[in-house]
Amino acid sequence: MSTPASTPRAIIRTLRPHQWIKNLFVLAPLFFSKAFVDIGLTLQALLAALLFSLVAGAVYTMNDLFDVEKDRRHPVKKFRPIAAGDLSVGFARVLSGVLGPGSVILGFVLDWRVGAILGAYLVMNLAYSFKLKHVPYLDVSIIAIGFVMRVMAGAWAIDVLMSNWLIICTFLLAIYLALGKRMNELKLVESGRAEEVRKVLKHYNSEHLNFAVLFVSGLTIASYTIYTLSSSLPDQPLRSVYTPFHSPYLPLTIPFTVLGITRFYLLLSKDTDESPTELILRDIPFVANLVVWGGVMTVLYFL
Repeated sequence: MSTPASTPRAIIRTLRPHQWIKNLFVLAPLFFSKAFVDIGLTLQALLAALLFSLVAGAVYTMNDLFDVEKDRRHPVKKFRPIAAGDLSVGFARVLSGVLGPGSVILGFVLDWRVGAILGAYLVMNLAYSFKLKHVPYLDVSIIAIGFVMRVMAGAWAIDVLMSNWLIICTFLLAIYLALGKRMNELKLVESGRAEEVRKVLKHYNSEHLNFAVLFVSGLTIASYTIYTLSSSLPDQPLRSVYTPFHSPYLPLTIPFTVLGITRFYLLLSKDTDESPTELILRDIPFVANLVVWGGVMTVLYFL
């Protein structure tokens, strides 16, 4: 057990930087509005993404503080820095107390709307950690709302109009992935290969979850299709992500979306103990499809 009040390694582990990849959604409006060619706007979007990451780190720290005694009795979580004593409880309280409010204040400096949504995100995640994560379907909805907040903050940080379809696509894709993760967790519990690590799982039903995943996957594909077809609309008077590239060829990317969503569902049916959201990052067909989609989008970007 470490004696110092804190160490850089323990702080980094507590803040969970590997989870910060989710905050790339903050940069979506920058990409779809073609604003990335403006260095100033790019820096503003990157700052918003960083602030979201720091707020998330504050939430992880507070959650670990709240669960410290329970984590110390857990076979895996007992190695978390606070539970293991590598990061003192006192320092962790100061860390979360500085990162959370500090990031929100900086958000207000960037744009009052960014600060407001960072504050709302902080409060929502604290409510999720302490209570709402135990409410079935509301738990995955809150996760999805968090991704929508990231997109909204990214748009407000660079002052571009938001597309309703971009928001809908983001929400549906996030809830699709979250439902898929719950379905996999429930499958492992029911097969006896894992303990019930989430209390909310006892309120879920495999058949209902499977239907929900299929239903949301269809809605996601339909929403993305409408979003891409909207590129044929006339230009807006202001720079807008409503018509992402103004390209008649954007619907060509629809098959990649269909393939990606169906591939994820196929991975859900695999007999593995691994989380599907982690498995897709090493699934060659899924990654290849994502790379090709990105390549096609890049080509259309400059047409």
